[in-house]
Amino acid sequence: MQMMYKVVHKTKMFGELVMFSHTLFSLPFAIISMVWAAGGVPSWHVMLWSLIALVAARNGANAFNRVIDLKFDAANPRTADRHMPRKLLLPREVYVFVVVNFAIFILAAGMLNPLCLGLSPAAIVLICTYSYTKRFTWLCHLYLGFTIASAPIGAWFAVTGQFAFIPFIIGTVVMLWIAGFDIIYATQDIEFDRRTGLWSIPRAFGLEVGLLISRVLHGIMVMLLLSLYFIQGLGWLYLTGIAVSVLLLAVEHRIIKPSSRRRMQLASYNLNQVISLTILLFTLADQFLLG
Repeated sequence: MQMMYKVVHKTKMFGELVMFSHTLFSLPFAIISMVWAAGGVPSWHVMLWSLIALVAARNGANAFNRVIDLKFDAANPRTADRHMPRKLLLPREVYVFVVVNFAIFILAAGMLNPLCLGLSPAAIVLICTYSYTKRFTWLCHLYLGFTIASAPIGAWFAVTGQFAFIPFIIGTVVMLWIAGFDIIYATQDIEFDRRTGLWSIPRAFGLEVGLLISRVLHGIMVMLLLSLYFIQGLGWLYLTGIAVSVLLLAVEHRIIKPSSRRRMQLASYNLNQVISLTILLFTLADQFLLG
């Protein structure tokens, strides 16, 4: 019984380490990509292995980032209470977790099709290199978005085994969206980043310009979502979902207050989880009720 408790407790800590609940950022767009690629409901085989691949890749990347950023997380008062700075999880444990998840990711990619298997090593390199970008460029937010954009692009490949134009539009939407709210999140650490030599758009250009860039990125994201309405021949339910999402984005930018951790959590994470689910639900409703 005690052994079972330890296993459950350790699993819970790893879930918290990689912020498992934040899978909601990429998963809804991956589902949309699969549905559009299949022209309906994909096979259970594709959905199962795509989900396994997405979760494993994300878990491995986030855990790797925690190890690489350990010294910065320990020095930053905002992140000093995370698992690794508190030594609740040791680097060697986390590295094992990373290797296991990437092995599962490659296995899942192989179960999908040769294209996914062939691209899986490149995907691992892509999502791991993000951890280093904040050390030398303020473009790190866009690079983060670019890595997460691989989820809907890979989901399309999982269904069709072929390159296409649409998944790259979806991927660009995700990239701009993620980069926009990552900039918002980074406003909390402007002074810390300056002291430690880390880079971010708010650190490089200041708070006001950083938030303006975030709004511009989200504005372009909305225009791309609207372009998909015409390209995919979608209906009023999809447009309704986009309208609701625009309102939520407006609220997100309205409540920003870097000195309030609660507000920043709400703006950077909670509202964006609702946005992705809103776009997913209205898009699926449009696809299956109006399509």
